[in-house]
Amino acid sequence: MSSKTILVLGGGVGGLVAANELRRLLSSEHRIIVIEKNARHTFAPSFLWVMSGERQPEQITRDVRQLIRPGIEVIISEVQAIDLTNRTVQTGTQTLNYDYLIIALGTELNPESIPGLAEGAHTFYTFEGAAKLSNALQDFNGGKVAVVVSALPYKCPGAPHEGAMLIADTLRRRGLRDKIEVHLFTPEAQPMPVAGPALGEAVKQMLADKRIAFHPLHKLTQVDAAARKLSFDGKDSFDYDLFVAIPPHCGPRVARAAGLTNEAGWIPVDRATLQTKHQNVYAIGDVTAISIPGRWKPDVPMMLPKAGVFAHAQAEVVAQRITAEITGAGATYEFPGIGYCMLEAGESMAGFAFGNFIAEPSPQIHLRQIGPVWHWGKILFEQWWLAPIGAKREMLRLALALGGKVLGIPIKI
Repeated sequence: MSSKTILVLGGGVGGLVAANELRRLLSSEHRIIVIEKNARHTFAPSFLWVMSGERQPEQITRDVRQLIRPGIEVIISEVQAIDLTNRTVQTGTQTLNYDYLIIALGTELNPESIPGLAEGAHTFYTFEGAAKLSNALQDFNGGKVAVVVSALPYKCPGAPHEGAMLIADTLRRRGLRDKIEVHLFTPEAQPMPVAGPALGEAVKQMLADKRIAFHPLHKLTQVDAAARKLSFDGKDSFDYDLFVAIPPHCGPRVARAAGLTNEAGWIPVDRATLQTKHQNVYAIGDVTAISIPGRWKPDVPMMLPKAGVFAHAQAEVVAQRITAEITGAGATYEFPGIGYCMLEAGESMAGFAFGNFIAEPSPQIHLRQIGPVWHWGKILFEQWWLAPIGAKREMLRLALALGGKVLGIPIKI
């Protein structure tokens, strides 16, 4: 067996899981290299807690090297070019050859695509933005808060609704309950449409219970930061006192330049194997375009949501398939499409949505009743993810022993 080099582009959820699983499965003669532009890993699901003041920024960051197995090489540099013909990747410091390539670069945010958005909006979709928004919420003295999904698609489909509820809860704790209005706008017809109408209605009820006004089918077209006014396509404008945006998302520039993406800027992959149309090149996580059963509109196929739980599962599948091919064992592993999400509602309460997103004829998603157990489940997962690699096995064993009976469903971490 000849030595192979596997490059993993990106040190987010998908990239770290893929690299760790490959290192666990493959002998040391094979090189596994992670290329990540940031030396510090930030745990994105906790950005909402930074926003609400429940976490300090330093509590949700770790050195990338703390989160990977020994024997994995880490290059802190930005990927500048992918050459599929010559099987090379150019970083800011060197050119690397690969036998296998895993693209886990996530998404890029593009607020400039909507006039005035970059100048007028806060956001909890970035590490820095969540910290700034936390300060803004502490200084806010009342008025209208607009939480706006500015474009589709966006990562973490539950986050806008969580964000609106946590903003309402944060301001309520400051004694502003009767001095604020919180409004959630989205281009979608319902919350989390891929999950079906029943879950959408359940999330709408969660919002209503928090006195949050839900405005579906609102496509943002312009922001007037000076006048504090939002304009929507075919809808009335809205005057705000605090504006929080989920910015437009786009695929990574380097993937588009390499010719890997479709017209929308995402990388199409085989739903079962995560392989691109190029040999030995895989893509996982938010960067991908994966169609699933069902239709969002009569002529628009539904796409798999962009969420860390899917990146995690896809990373395991790709690592197993590459290992099987290298060792000659035969690759049979396929992405199962199972996903779940703890939906934070404030007051240390959360809901829990889970199901099969590739079930026929449409995704089968369920929502468990709001309660404190789901909130604590999210905290446990946060602590497990941020733990040094050597401590994860024992933490996982204890968490599964405790949580498996409580949840009553099989959850693989």
